Amino acid sequence: MCGILGVMATTPVNQLLYDGLMVLQHRGQDAAGIATAEGNTFNLHKGPGLVRDVFRTRNMRALPGNWGIGHVRYPTAGSAYNFAEAQPFYVNSPFGIVLGHNGNLTNADQLKEEMFRLDRRHINTNSDSEVLLNVLAHELQSAAHGYELDVDSIFQAVAGVHRRCRGAYAVVALIAGYGLLAFRDPHGIRPLVYGQNETEEGTEYLIASESVALDTLGFRMVRDIEPGEAVFIDLEHNLHSRQCAQAPMYAPCIFEYVYLARPDTVIDGVSVYESRLAMGELLAEKVRREIPVGDIDVVIPIPDSSRPSAMQLAQVLGIPFREGFVKNRYVGRTFIMPGQAMRRKSVRQKLNTVGQEFKGKRVLLVDDSIVRGTTSREIVEMARAAGAVKVYFASAAPPVRFPNVYGIDMPTRAELIATGRTDAQIAAEIGADALIYQDIEALKQAITRLRPDLSVFDASCFDGCYITGDIDEYYLDAVEGKRGGKAGKGDEDGDGKASQQLVLGLAEGGQD
Repeated sequence: MCGILGVMATTPVNQLLYDGLMVLQHRGQDAAGIATAEGNTFNLHKGPGLVRDVFRTRNMRALPGNWGIGHVRYPTAGSAYNFAEAQPFYVNSPFGIVLGHNGNLTNADQLKEEMFRLDRRHINTNSDSEVLLNVLAHELQSAAHGYELDVDSIFQAVAGVHRRCRGAYAVVALIAGYGLLAFRDPHGIRPLVYGQNETEEGTEYLIASESVALDTLGFRMVRDIEPGEAVFIDLEHNLHSRQCAQAPMYAPCIFEYVYLARPDTVIDGVSVYESRLAMGELLAEKVRREIPVGDIDVVIPIPDSSRPSAMQLAQVLGIPFREGFVKNRYVGRTFIMPGQAMRRKSVRQKLNTVGQEFKGKRVLLVDDSIVRGTTSREIVEMARAAGAVKVYFASAAPPVRFPNVYGIDMPTRAELIATGRTDAQIAAEIGADALIYQDIEALKQAITRLRPDLSVFDASCFDGCYITGDIDEYYLDAVEGKRGGKAGKGDEDGDGKASQQLVLGLAEGGQD
């Protein structure tokens, strides 16, 4: 999971991209990058850490231009410690292209071999995003009229990307001398929207992972980019769009609604906030069936993303809703962090109890999901230490039993607490008196009741059914095998950041 932005504006976009990445910071805390275009030059700055740490005044001054893209990185297939894999990525042949990608290619290894053996292109990192960039560059070369592009050839190239690439990809890219390109994989697994802003100088366009970026930056949302669709905005600010996939279908990642997206975002026409309210309502019915409601004194959410579900659950059950945990917002997401000891320490730093909400009470804790179970176990212990006499635990999502291969760095099957355990065994493992999981069909219903024609989802981390149809036991074993390897070190300057000014030109042949 990453956050991406693309802007075609009438004034310098560096501040706009910075502000947009701050809004999308929840989608990636590992690294950040901005690329802008001015004349025949791309200006690029990227580095490890949060947006506010990567960019200083001197970096912003070195990012002139009225169009550009931004990226916040959350490590998936690549290493969390190899900052050479920070995005955007750049290639100079046959056209200067800078690209940012959210998602994960499931056939990246095959494509990397093809790139070297057939397309004569060299991939310099382990990032599937660099593979995707080179596939796009090769397809643009194949579709071009000599060394000239037009709108038809750009869309033809995206169609070639769809034919070759498998997995999840939402993409923004700058093509030197031509404009801003964005496209989404044929299943629409990762979200992508665009909006516009009317100014005296002309129409401005913003493309983003989540609609909240449009809202906060003053753009009017136009619509979601459809699965398989490409949108191209030329330098005259004309917007062109075309369906480039042969058999597109809506199958968004259901975990976006559960946890990943901000609650004030709308994804594929569905309010994330309203979907979480519906999850709480449906979860309440299951709680009512499994626990005597009179045996619960208070409902307490695990902040932040479970709050809407917990609030609605409490209202349906007629039980007081209370804030029992205070969150330190300056600690990263715990299931990203390597090592159980570090995760346990982080939970204690991240949350603190409001003691009076637990002492002598039978509490129902509500979380958005349970992945490893480390956080859940620590939270139950904290509730008991604060004086809770009973601790029930409810998850707004079903048991996570399978890895996510489409851009969320979930653990191996062996690390997932739900793999090979019953609900009662998991409850015992985390120390809860009872554990209630949302049913998978109820989770889907929470979204489809808001948009009835959206009926297919990628829910592979819950049900093991991978929507692209190319994932088998051998693939999962290979992915899990890679997690045991050591990360390489990327090229870094003294402060761990990489700054480049890339002069664009047309090179002979197909190599970068």
